[in-house]
Order: sequence, then C-alpha cells, then structure tokens
Amino acid sequence: MNKTQHFSFLLRQLKLFFRVELFFLLLMSLVRIYLFVNYAKGSKYSLSELAYAFWIGFRLDVSALAYTFILPVLMLFLLWIFRLRFLNSLVNHFFKLYFFVIFLILSVLIITDIGYFSFFGDHMTLMVFGIFDDDTKALFEIARKNYNLWLYGVMGLIYTAAGYYIISKAIKNKAEIKEKNWNFFKQGGFFLALFVIVFLAVRGSVGLFPLAVYIPDVSSDPVINKLPQNAVHAMIKAEDQYEKSKSGNYDLIKMSGYKGKIAQAFKIYTGKNDINEKNLLSNIIYKTKKDTILEKNPPNVVLDVVESFGMPILAYQSEEFDIMRSLKKNFYKDVLFTNFISASNGTIEDLEPLMLNITARPKSTPFGQSRYLNTSFFQASARVYQKAGYETTFVYGGDLSWRNVGAFFSRQGFDHVYGKAAIIEKLQLDEAKVSHDWGVYDKYLHEYVLQKLKEAKKPQLIVVMTTNNHPPYKLDPAYDSKKLHFSDELKKHLVGDLALDHQRFQDYQYALDMVGHFLDEVKNSSLKDNTVVAITGDNNTVEGIMHYDDYYTQTKRIPFYIYLPPALRYKIEGIDMKTAGSDKDIFPTLYNLTLSDASYTAIGTNLLDKNKLHCGFNDEGVIVANDGGFKAGHPNTKLQKECDRYYDATLAVTEYLIKSQK
Repeated sequence: MNKTQHFSFLLRQLKLFFRVELFFLLLMSLVRIYLFVNYAKGSKYSLSELAYAFWIGFRLDVSALAYTFILPVLMLFLLWIFRLRFLNSLVNHFFKLYFFVIFLILSVLIITDIGYFSFFGDHMTLMVFGIFDDDTKALFEIARKNYNLWLYGVMGLIYTAAGYYIISKAIKNKAEIKEKNWNFFKQGGFFLALFVIVFLAVRGSVGLFPLAVYIPDVSSDPVINKLPQNAVHAMIKAEDQYEKSKSGNYDLIKMSGYKGKIAQAFKIYTGKNDINEKNLLSNIIYKTKKDTILEKNPPNVVLDVVESFGMPILAYQSEEFDIMRSLKKNFYKDVLFTNFISASNGTIEDLEPLMLNITARPKSTPFGQSRYLNTSFFQASARVYQKAGYETTFVYGGDLSWRNVGAFFSRQGFDHVYGKAAIIEKLQLDEAKVSHDWGVYDKYLHEYVLQKLKEAKKPQLIVVMTTNNHPPYKLDPAYDSKKLHFSDELKKHLVGDLALDHQRFQDYQYALDMVGHFLDEVKNSSLKDNTVVAITGDNNTVEGIMHYDDYYTQTKRIPFYIYLPPALRYKIEGIDMKTAGSDKDIFPTLYNLTLSDASYTAIGTNLLDKNKLHCGFNDEGVIVANDGGFKAGHPNTKLQKECDRYYDATLAVTEYLIKSQK
C-alpha cells in the first residue's frame, strides 16, 4: 500500500467512525425528544424557543461526542505521520471495541439521567453521588419493587446487542476505497483542519467560554430551559462540583460574589450599614423576648419532618382523593405557612442546614460526609434548647448509619440520638413486621415519640425524621388505606406511569395520616397544654412527576405548620401566614415562640417579625418572596430583586459562619 492508498484508507476509516458518532448523536437527540414529550406537558413556550432549545442541545451533544472523537483522529494522524501501515488491519478491531465501550458508558449515563430527571425534575447534580452513600440494599429493593428487573434486563441485553451490531456494521464497510491523490502538504492541511474542527466542536462555541460552561437560557419555562443539557455534561459538572466540595476547594464566598468584601455581605444580610466589622458574627446573634409565662411553664417542642411532604398535591384533596386523611381536620386550623420552600431537594441536604441554623449551600456535599463530620457547630439549633434546660433528642425512623446521621447529629446539641433499633427495642416490636426498606413504619416512630413525651421529667425538644413516604413505597400491612381517585385536572398535571403515581400517593397518604394521628394524640391528651408541635417536610420530590402552572412558586413548596397550646396563642396575634420562608427560618421562629430571653446565632429569621425581609431559599437557585417565586438572578419585581440580592449575601454569611467553627 503506497502513501496515497494509506491516506485514502485512513480517510475512509474516519468516515466510518463519523457514522458511529452520528448514531450516538441520534441516540442523544431521541432522549431529548423523550424528555420533551414526557415532561413538557403544560409548558409555555414559543416555537422559536423550542427550536433554540433543540439547537443548543444539538451543539451540546456534538460537544460531548467530540471528546470521544479525539482519540480516533489522533491515532489516525499518528498512523499517517509515522507511516504505520502494518497496523491498518488492527484499526477496525480496536475501534469497534472502543466505540462499543463508549456506547455502554453513554447508555449508562443516559439511563441514570432519565431516572434522576423522573425523580427530581432535573438533570443529574452532585446529589447523584449520594447513591454511593445511601443504603445499597434499600436502593436495590426500590428498583426490584418498582420495576420489572427481569424484563428490563432482557431489554437491556437486546439494546446492548443492537448497539454492538450497529457499531460493527458501521465500521465494517467493505466498499472500495476511493483514492485521494493529495500530496503530503494537502494531507497535512486536512489533518490540521480536522484538529481545529474537533477543538471547536469540543468547545461548542467560538465565544469567550465553552458552551457547556455557560449554557444560555432558552426559555422562561423551566422544563424547556432544561432540555438542552445532556447526560454527559450533567455528569461532568456534577463530578466537578462533588470533587471541589470533597477536597475543601469549595469557596461559597467567592461563588456568591463577596470574595474580599465579606463585611458588605453582612451589611446587606442585616439590612444595616452600621455593623460590627471587627466581630462580624456578633451581627447575627439574636435574643428572644423575656416571657414570664414561658419561664414558669416551658413547653415541649416537637418538630416533625415528614419525608417528601410537598404542598402542591394537597390542592387536589377531596373526598375521592383523600390524601391527607386524619391530618386535614387540624392542618388548616392552626398556624400554617404555605409560602414556604425546602432548603434542598434531598433529605440529608435539607435536614443538616435545618439543624445548623443556616441555609443550604449549593453544589456542596453533606456535612456528615465531609471534613465537618466531627465538627460541633456552636450555632446548632438543638444547642439553644439544651442551654435553656431542655432534654434534646433526635429520632430517625431508619438506621443511624445512614449518611452518618448518628455520628454527626450526636455532636450538634442533642442529648440523645435514636434510630430504628432503639424504637423497636423500646416498643418491643417484631422488626420483620414493623419495618420497610428504609426503617420502621411511621406509626411506630410516632408511638415512640408520644411515649417519650409522656414519660418526660423535663421540657423536651424532639426532632423527628420519618422515612415512609419514600420509594419503594411500602405500606404497613395493618394500615387500612383509602383508595385515591385521580381527577381529570390532576391527571393533566401528572407525568409518567399513573399506576406508580398511585402507589406513590398511597404512601404519601399513609405518612400524612400517621402524623395526623400523632397530632390527634397530642391534642386529645394533657400534652395539648404544654406541647408545641411543628410539622414540615424535607422536600417536595413529587415535583418529578408533576408539572406546575407557576413552576418557581410551586415546585419546592413544603408546609410549615405549628400547633401552640392555648396559653401561648397570644404569641401569634396578627401573624401573616403568607410570609415567605424556608427551613432556615424554622428554628428562629420556634425560639421566639417557645423560649424566654434566649440567645441564638442563626442565618434564618423569625417569621413573626414584620420588620425583617422574608425570603425562602432552595440550593437549586429557587427563591420565593412574598409576591411569588423566581429563579436566582432573574427577579421580576422590586421585592424579588431585594430577595435576590439578599440570597447571595446570605450564602456568603453562611459560609463565613461555617468557616468560623473552632
């Protein structure tokens, strides 16, 4: 084979490899169409916005696949420049295996991303790495019980075989090679141009930044705006965030724009220009009012965090869709903040900031799985009650080894940290009969808390985290569930498998029914006179199977409910229950309702304080103000602009507080 024939052979191979890349590009485009068809129901967009979304998505797909084209181009160039003609016979065999491995990796990423999107309503974030920190057995059970694994396994084998066949056929082209009678310089120029094209394809842009770094907004509709992203770039971004957070290179002060000007962040956060710049933390120390009634009769305080208790689905409550069961008769009678959002979309990512009196930090790993595992945070919520003479307890329905909750929370002001084993032992239960994949059924968790309240010799702070409203959605066999009938209006707002949605909502119903029974037990006993019960959720994971008429206002909404004994109801006179907030505001509000003359350090605000700016924050950049929700950086009103500015300052102050721990 002479030089001309050799170059022609390499050029032919390049065309064959390009055919495989076109197959990958088609696969990624079909995924984007699938997401659009299944999740954009009810979305508001113009045809130009949709076309732009697919155009940006196409460029991002090309960018991702261009990485996989670098090795073939480089190897073919080396074969050409060093005249390694004796390796020609091995080229097809090597690249058949190479592209098949790429196909498998790409497929795994796509399947993972689709699953993540179906649950969280977004592409993969660093939370996907929580899979490695979760209960592996429970995760397998979720898959086994929610899906026909044998069927998916067979389909997976067929899909894999089909992919291998397509790649083999694309590369094994037996057509006659058409010789290109180009001289050395023309051949070299071709490879040089090819390198430039691949480089530009990888960047996806000729602008200042690569396209994957700054993906432009394509629409005001959140679902359409998420269409361009693909599984490859989502995973690369998530992995980068995860590594930065784990390595200690995470710099939220810089990310929020306050590097070298942290005092300015404190000024914006406090709303004051005259602050103590020598001791910045002194500016976020507060004190509750002196109250003789509270001093004489300090109440028990129970904060019940119900797994995945989102608010939007409650709009469909009816006799036929009785998802609230026993909770409904009390829920709207007491204090209920509904303009309230979760700090994060994950359980541990939401629970930790709540316990630490801070707002959730975006793009960060949980404290209990980082270098902060053994840190005792001085501003921790339970520590405030501990100093006020309370016995403090954290009760989790699952195993305390999950996400290191036992090890971490035992250092955050809790006298006791109890999990599944302690509940089973105390109530003398048969573990096999009272457990699901993530812990004990909520009924027994609440029975344990009631018993502890009734046996208490001193005021109690009890923080409860339930586990039931969680896939694989296993109900207590003894529970008499009530059939849920989906209205036409509800069906319009649901996506995915309605049978699985029904199973999900039945577990949701059970969780609300059990917390409702707990509230009944408190209100129908002597505990009603000395116990404050607060109920909230850790997130609204139902958002993954629903679309909303007002996405940013509704998608992250959770309740913040408070029952106060009759003797303390003077505390809530004139309260505005439409006040916006998030988890950071829960304990500052409870402090001011239940403690007298108590000092505390917190990022959140007392929701009863009408002199404060009230805004709710989610670490995915969703902000809620008193006049509605919006995406960070895109406020629509004067009040939202204040909240947007306040959000960045709050993140910087939060990070300063965290780094001030000794």
